[in-house]
Amino acid sequence: MVSIQYEDTEILDVNPEFFVSWLSTVCDKEGCELGEVGIVFCSDTHILEANKQYLNHDYYTDIITFDYREDDVISGDLLISVDRVKENAGDLQVDWKNELYRVVVHGVLHIIGYKDKSDKERSEMREKEDFYLGFT
Repeated sequence: MVSIQYEDTEILDVNPEFFVSWLSTVCDKEGCELGEVGIVFCSDTHILEANKQYLNHDYYTDIITFDYREDDVISGDLLISVDRVKENAGDLQVDWKNELYRVVVHGVLHIIGYKDKSDKERSEMREKEDFYLGFT
């Protein structure tokens, strides 16, 4: 249900079973089902290349979400820059693992259908992130 891979970064002390349980809870509460979600932890360099290749964006980001959702089954790939997550955690003065979880649930919420382009959408996304971080 949840697979974890590493590209050009250190291996993190994360438990795949935790993500299965937690993300299943998120999906359940959102009225959908957790399908196949791949989490790829990578470097800034790797995500920048993916951002250029797939989105034609020439900048760093903490996550790129690839949505393969079918009906109510949430499936996709989350490409997450460990470098960016750690830097953002420092800037925000939060625990880096908490920031990592926020980024993971952010990606899953995108697959579920939440957007973050407008101020209203960003606010709703942040509320959802905060709510689901309470289940970690």
